[in-house]
Amino acid sequence: MIEINQYLSDFWEGWIAVLTLTCLGLIMFVLFATRRKHRSSLTEETTGHAYDGIEEYDNPLPSWWFNLFIATIVFAALYLILYPGLWKGAWGLVTYSKEDGFEFRSDRLEEGDYGWTARGQLKREEAKADAQYGKLFEDYAKLPIEEVAKIPKAVATGQRIFASNCAICHGSDAKGAYGYPNLTDNDWIHGGNPEQIKTTILGGKNGLMPAWGALLTPDQIKHTASYVRSLASLNVSASSEELAQGEKTFQAQCAVCHGNDGKGKAEVGAPNLTDDVWLYGSRQIQVEYTLRNGRNGVMPAWEKILGPDKVHVVSAYIYSLSHK
Repeated sequence: MIEINQYLSDFWEGWIAVLTLTCLGLIMFVLFATRRKHRSSLTEETTGHAYDGIEEYDNPLPSWWFNLFIATIVFAALYLILYPGLWKGAWGLVTYSKEDGFEFRSDRLEEGDYGWTARGQLKREEAKADAQYGKLFEDYAKLPIEEVAKIPKAVATGQRIFASNCAICHGSDAKGAYGYPNLTDNDWIHGGNPEQIKTTILGGKNGLMPAWGALLTPDQIKHTASYVRSLASLNVSASSEELAQGEKTFQAQCAVCHGNDGKGKAEVGAPNLTDDVWLYGSRQIQVEYTLRNGRNGVMPAWEKILGPDKVHVVSAYIYSLSHK
């Protein structure tokens, strides 16, 4: 799990600590420097400040207000130390470690000795949820994905997992967006059978469309893009001779992944180029851009984040979207 201190050097962590403590010290200084001793009786003299008919009496701050201000500053200092908000939990109250890939380590906080942390609360809630629902996920995991996809309660659970983890890229309706595949149709880059869907979610995928701009001439890029678009029966302005040149380039450079017929290969994640599904757009300029610069989409691996049993359930939900 990645921590924020992974991105901060010791200098910046020290700078933040110094800046925070300096601000607290300045607040204390201003508070005491401007404080006036409490009078035995209040006066009706004014400081001379007036605004919109309202004048300021020349009296000291009420004791309760002053003490409350001090209490908030003390609370802020303790909070920074115990949370911890200063220098990786200095002074021995808590510790961090970069062991296990920046895994947060705060044993004393985990045990609750010093109170609440967001991570500690998250872990407690996860443990509670696992204890309550873990058996249910285990039972679903024993069933084939096709069977799980027929259980309304399991599909609803998978939908909630999808909404929390996958919708940010694929949309709440799972219909995708530019660069993110639609999961509700029957067009699958890496295969759409249950096990292929689950394998994709567990291990993630890296799109590796190479950039051909350095190897092909501008005319070859243009003609190949026209030929690719013609495979999908799109209107192209190229002549038959230019299309023939594009096909020649396609067969030499692109067919190894997309197949001689352009229908793609799920085993290498090469999409079908003969249908009307275009992840990065089907206009001539968009196809030429893809050829010239390549594409490198990344689907993250969810096995360590969700665990295999939850992935099994969310796979069933995704499978159900295209098999209603």
